[in-house]
Amino acid sequence: MKGVWTIVLLIFSNSFMTVAWYGHLKYKNVSKYEALGLTAIVLISWGIALFEYFFQVPANRLGYRGTGGPFSLIELKLIQEVISISVFILFALIVFRTEQFRLNHLLAFMCILGAIYFTFTK
Repeated sequence: MKGVWTIVLLIFSNSFMTVAWYGHLKYKNVSKYEALGLTAIVLISWGIALFEYFFQVPANRLGYRGTGGPFSLIELKLIQEVISISVFILFALIVFRTEQFRLNHLLAFMCILGAIYFTFTK
């Protein structure tokens, strides 16, 4: 059950992270944000990223074998990477509808999934 909760928390964490890192690229399309300078955008992104940590830190503590969880540190990191890329792809397709995913993007993602496979293979 700790493994499932770890993954759920990582999904929430990466959702906030993706919005904090890439959401500001759409601010120019929102009238109340178009006049903001870089400092204001950074502060808004930090505010959003704070919520990432509210999920990321508990996910890592819950999931890490050294604190009673089911995953090694390397397994935990690679799970996070797959979740991060998956959340990013959904975000890009929904929010940035002009972005196009090509075959090379799919192949790169498959390589990362291969890394997960090899990580969990004993």
